[in-house]
Amino acid sequence: MAKPKFRNLPDLSDLAVPGAEITLRVTPKASRDSLTRDGDRLKATVTVVPENGKANAAVLALLASAMGVAPSYLKLKRGETSREKTFVYLGP
Repeated sequence: MAKPKFRNLPDLSDLAVPGAEITLRVTPKASRDSLTRDGDRLKATVTVVPENGKANAAVLALLASAMGVAPSYLKLKRGETSREKTFVYLGP
């Protein structure tokens, strides 16, 4: 499976600090995948439906791509079924 290609993502490399918690609001079933940063708030939109963890996986890939890290370095801490999600950066 090919890596997803995301465009126009903000540079979130400053969040790649081990133990950092990243909270964002997710909108599933959107027309396109995007990630926006408004001050200290993050908003993500993904095109997949929120069933069986598909939207969570898409948000994880989107966030990892914007941070410039491998998706395995991020873990969903809170919000598996909520629109407010918190990820933890575990680091290499």
